[in-house]
Amino acid sequence: MPRHAQVTAAEISRLAGVTRATVSNWRRRHPDFPAPIGGTESSPAYDLDAVQIWLAARGQLPAAAPADDLRTALRAAGAPAATVRLLPLVLAAARMDDDDLRQLVDLTDRRLPNRAQHLVQPHLDEVPGLTDLTYHPDEAPLLRALLRCVADEGALRTADVLAEGDPDGTSASGRYDTPAPVAALMADLLGEPGKAYPGAVFDPACGTGGLLVAAAKRGAQRLYGQDVVPAQAAQAATRLALHTLGGTAQVSVKAGDSIRADAFGALTAEAVLCAPPYGDREWGHEELAYDSRWMFGLPPKIESELAWLQHCLAHLADGGRAVLLMPPAVAERASGRRLRAEMLRSGAVRAVIALPPGVAPPLHVGLHLWILERPPATSPLHILVVDTATPEPGRSGRSPGRRAQPDWAELCESVVTAWHDFDRHPDTFDAVPGIAQTVAVIDLLDETVDLTPARHVRATPVPSMPDELAAMSDELRSRLRRAATGLITLGGAQPWPPVGSAPLTWRTASVADLLRGGALELLRAPAGSPDDIQIRPGDVILPEHPHDGTGGARVADARDAGTRLGRHLHLLRPDPERLDPWFLAGFLAAEENVNSASTGTSVVRLDPRRLRVPLLPPAEQQRYGRAFRHLHALRTAAEIAHRLADETARTLAAGLTDGALHPPDGDRTTS
Repeated sequence: MPRHAQVTAAEISRLAGVTRATVSNWRRRHPDFPAPIGGTESSPAYDLDAVQIWLAARGQLPAAAPADDLRTALRAAGAPAATVRLLPLVLAAARMDDDDLRQLVDLTDRRLPNRAQHLVQPHLDEVPGLTDLTYHPDEAPLLRALLRCVADEGALRTADVLAEGDPDGTSASGRYDTPAPVAALMADLLGEPGKAYPGAVFDPACGTGGLLVAAAKRGAQRLYGQDVVPAQAAQAATRLALHTLGGTAQVSVKAGDSIRADAFGALTAEAVLCAPPYGDREWGHEELAYDSRWMFGLPPKIESELAWLQHCLAHLADGGRAVLLMPPAVAERASGRRLRAEMLRSGAVRAVIALPPGVAPPLHVGLHLWILERPPATSPLHILVVDTATPEPGRSGRSPGRRAQPDWAELCESVVTAWHDFDRHPDTFDAVPGIAQTVAVIDLLDETVDLTPARHVRATPVPSMPDELAAMSDELRSRLRRAATGLITLGGAQPWPPVGSAPLTWRTASVADLLRGGALELLRAPAGSPDDIQIRPGDVILPEHPHDGTGGARVADARDAGTRLGRHLHLLRPDPERLDPWFLAGFLAAEENVNSASTGTSVVRLDPRRLRVPLLPPAEQQRYGRAFRHLHALRTAAEIAHRLADETARTLAAGLTDGALHPPDGDRTTS
């Protein structure tokens, strides 16, 4: 049976050149609009052929671009499984002259797959993970669409289209593509005025190759990359080959876990660029405890970023530099304090630069750039800290608490200029007020070893005018009062009464029993799986590796809807008629329950099928579910109140020390 390509409302809007609101209006107002054939209630999918016929009949179907034709062919062929197999053909087509490429496009369906297969043979070794390749006769329409896209829109554009359907580059496991402007800034920081750009650049978590492409554009001639996701490594190799087409650059990209299975163990490069995955507790803490890369000591399990940092340093030649994109917690988290101190003492840390939120995912966090150097013989006395994330004091036209959008070109220029000035004269650097300054290493070696730039460039984002600061502090105090009131309300005076002289006992069933009875579905997205598991509200998500004896179960809400399930997570989808999700999550996360369902010593794994749940009627489940949901809200409110209390105290303290606020004394006199 032929496969029916499906499109979402967003894709229909792009296909027709209209807004999504227009598509929604069509669905409501026109009874003959094609009915959904898949997807979900919140995100239905439609038959592509039926949609195109409907649009054509109304004159709403513009002439398709080659890239759109390729997307259509990929859907019909069952992409994304086919995308990696097509990358060698992109490389082959990019190296053909226009006449030969047009002749190839015009071959019959019978001849085209055989000819394409012959053409890609010299390029198979350029794409990691491909040793042999066969194109089948029924793939002729897909191959022709790809070749037309290369001919009309270019090989790089074609590679971009192939990457759109890749399901493996998921943020759920802390992997994010580095936006091109941020990659360009990181690559610029490796350059030194008046000197040749580093010849050999390595990225051990290269994704689709954006950082290495930026380095290649600036003159790097030997490019090395590795990524744990095979499809991402294949994309990176292809993009680099296309960007260096006709040049002399050497490209080597491997697939695999760079920390556990380093494909470039003997490599020492002049420079490293890296945006490592964040928050991965399964990076190899137990099995790599005695690895020689830990020159500053074994990173704690929760400090995967410090493992990546030392991995990058281990691949630097003497005098080599590295630029890493890191989450801000790495600069101040207590668990990494000892390693940060050792790095500072050795001279490995040269600069920490805070970027504004929104310039790179996760967009709500202001990430940091760390500039590192292979520890020199003589340790520097200072490091550079640059804060572009905090609003400048006294900037007019900004209401309290509002963040202005940065001028990216101006931001990059200020960052690169500050770094180059510091690099030339580290001990006589002229501070840029409110933006950049040097900090003595010995001053950082206190009980916190906090490298957060805002802590040293300025204590808090305080407006210079007293009335502005007073307005900000009033707003913060008001928010803190509301948060505290909410916390007190949730804490509540309502008692949680005892059940009697002895605890209740229930008849229980294992998750395996509930699965067999159809009350639950158990879903998981293992590494390398092409399956796209979409999270729905009401799903219960469990980590594969319990933390501190607790399962950390949580119930997905509307904000999670449509996101993809990440690695090392289990998803339990209850039948809402039979199981309340909050009741389920509460009992699944019980410490005793998790301990009895976990195996392993150094690496503990949870077997969700062994977890047990009381067999209670729906009304009783809902009663317990409301209680567990209340406790979740209590924890969330406490976290919010804690953050607001800290921000309020810092702002008021800065106002006092800057002379912008009086102490709260009704009897004060004005001098």
